[in-house]
Amino acid sequence: MSNPVSAPEVEAVIRDPMQPTMCRVRKVRRETGDTFTLELEPPEGREGFRFEPGQFNMLYAFGVGEAAISISGDPGRSEVLLHTTRRVGLVTGALGRLKEGDVLGVRGPFGVPWPVVQADGNDVVLVAGGIGLAPLRPVLFHIMNHRARFGKVVLLYGARTPQDILFRRELESWRSHLDLDVYVSVDHAGVDWHGNVGVVTKLIRRAPFDPHQSIAMICGPEVMMKYTVMELDKRGVSQDRVYVSMERNMKCAVGFCGHCQFGPAFVCRDGPVFRYDKIHTFLDVREV
Repeated sequence: MSNPVSAPEVEAVIRDPMQPTMCRVRKVRRETGDTFTLELEPPEGREGFRFEPGQFNMLYAFGVGEAAISISGDPGRSEVLLHTTRRVGLVTGALGRLKEGDVLGVRGPFGVPWPVVQADGNDVVLVAGGIGLAPLRPVLFHIMNHRARFGKVVLLYGARTPQDILFRRELESWRSHLDLDVYVSVDHAGVDWHGNVGVVTKLIRRAPFDPHQSIAMICGPEVMMKYTVMELDKRGVSQDRVYVSMERNMKCAVGFCGHCQFGPAFVCRDGPVFRYDKIHTFLDVREV
């Protein structure tokens, strides 16, 4: 007669990081021409989803493969799981064709989150470029759910064109709050656009925050993040108070395959969020 499996062993089996959980699509929301949000519901028997702002899941499209996608929803709402991504390859293309009621596999959550705990009592500066707003969106939700814990909060967001702006309704809602400063800029626009035009880094010069009492979180293309850090440095924000998300190619999410190696670190295991002063030397090394 075999020995009974103990509770910790049962939990280990249930939480096998390589075993996907089957989740059903509750809703698919088109954000822009090539960007969409999947709204997933917990599987039967599971109360909800728990994650920290900045973490990601591996989403598996049957017969195609899986991709690492940041969680873009409210960490205070466990009854629904949101992932926002752009159609750029076979896997995200397959995910973009899913409809309400379809099923996909989910592994996670994985990764080091944004430093929302360390930001308590500080001003918070969020700088996002393009789809980089999606991984920072949970930080905004967390801040709004615990607004009294933080000082000034500034969101600087840059998109290619007005048509590429993500989460328009939420941006308008956040901007309407008297204790939240939201600035949006686009690279190119027509005569019907009356907002800022130019790279998002130009907004840093006039953003209202105390550089010596601020935590900055940045997500976007690597070149954009590098220049953002340079502009923050000109304002007096030290690099040990700046965090970036290095969402590189991830295949396994647990540090086995090596696809996301970044210098001595693995992005899936040691990131995707890193303190900038810990990794800045590797950003200038080609093919790292």
